[in-house]
Amino acid sequence: MTLPTLAWRLATLLAVPLLPWHLARRARRGKEIATRLEERRGGGARRPPGPLLWLHAASVGEALSALPVLEALVARHPALHLLVTTGTVTGAVSLMRRLPAELTRPGESGFPRIAHRFLPLDVPAFVARFLEDWRPDAGALVESELWPNLLQAARARGLPMALVNARISPRSFARWRRLPRTVGGLLGGFRLVLARSEADAARLRQLGAPEAQCWGDLKASAPPLPVDAAALDRLRALLGDRPIFLAASTHAGEEALALAAHALLAPAWPELLTVLVPRHPDRGAAVAEQAAKLGLAVAQRSAGGAPGPAVAAYVADTLGELGLFYRLAGVALIGGSLVPHGGQNPLEAARLGCPILLGPHTFNFEEAVARLLAAGGALRVAPQAGALAEQVAAMLSDAPRRQAMAAAAAQVAEGQAGLPGLVAAALLDLLPDRGEPVTSATASGQGGREPS
Repeated sequence: MTLPTLAWRLATLLAVPLLPWHLARRARRGKEIATRLEERRGGGARRPPGPLLWLHAASVGEALSALPVLEALVARHPALHLLVTTGTVTGAVSLMRRLPAELTRPGESGFPRIAHRFLPLDVPAFVARFLEDWRPDAGALVESELWPNLLQAARARGLPMALVNARISPRSFARWRRLPRTVGGLLGGFRLVLARSEADAARLRQLGAPEAQCWGDLKASAPPLPVDAAALDRLRALLGDRPIFLAASTHAGEEALALAAHALLAPAWPELLTVLVPRHPDRGAAVAEQAAKLGLAVAQRSAGGAPGPAVAAYVADTLGELGLFYRLAGVALIGGSLVPHGGQNPLEAARLGCPILLGPHTFNFEEAVARLLAAGGALRVAPQAGALAEQVAAMLSDAPRRQAMAAAAAQVAEGQAGLPGLVAAALLDLLPDRGEPVTSATASGQGGREPS
């Protein structure tokens, strides 16, 4: 155990007396479910019989990218049960809404094929309890969740682990390079490392995962975001032909720029509706307040507000409805890109035929962004209200250009349809005893270990 890992272990042990207060505070803020706090301490286990694969997806993006893999696993191994953990409530809600109901309700065995729990806090006793009670046969972490105590406990139990769709930004890479033994110890516990891009794979190999490979990005093969057809019809009837500028999955600081851009556009576009979808819905009231302070008529979806003719700014602070607004918008700014967050997933907009604007900070999706820009499916915009207003006006006033951009983006977003099956087959290979044979999907070539 390296000194940084030991220091982390000691810090988590010392923090234990404060954790009940911490969890209760998070529950009051809507970041935890009060009735399920025991899961954060490793409790809440109800292990099904037979083989069990555990998959962890931190939040919304990771959970949705894992969805096709979960469905492929269920299809390929009839006896397999899946335990899915998330780190956030939004990730849990998004995932459970998207999974077919027959997979999440108890079956003939009395257990659902896919069960959800919240990941325990990275305290040695909590993760030990979690692993001892659930006794998974193999595990997979999606993207970049490297919790030292959890990984050490899994390694001590001999639990086969995979790191799937792994990513590491240049900034994180530079930090980890200062701690080569520590990161090497963490990555060395994985039997399989699949990076989302060749650049991520190269960085991971340098940090201690010499066999890291890139088969593709799961987020490039995700299905389109869902929509409530009735809600879509209602909003289309209400909005008519109004021009709509969408600021999607925004972070603090980006809403102010979008609202300032709206104010600049309003004289020439008096019917413009700016829809703001904060990445964290609990910020909805604060975003609505920003709009009101600028003198804009504002409605808040979580409070039952509707974007009537007099409303200039609509705060869509609800969960799981981004697909609704991508289908309505004339142009969308992808959040997290005007501020140094790294950008949210632009392929979600691309799949739904929505022209895309991107700020300068898109390192979370560097390869997807490069493809979109090269194909003409997205445009860069400077993090200034004037520059944003200029690009929005140019897009809204040129329907043929919007259509061409949307078509180019959709072609890029077609992605790799077979990737979830490849990843599912690789995860099944980690199981010590695969029990019943897999279905014919694997034998037919959809589940081989190497991509074609």
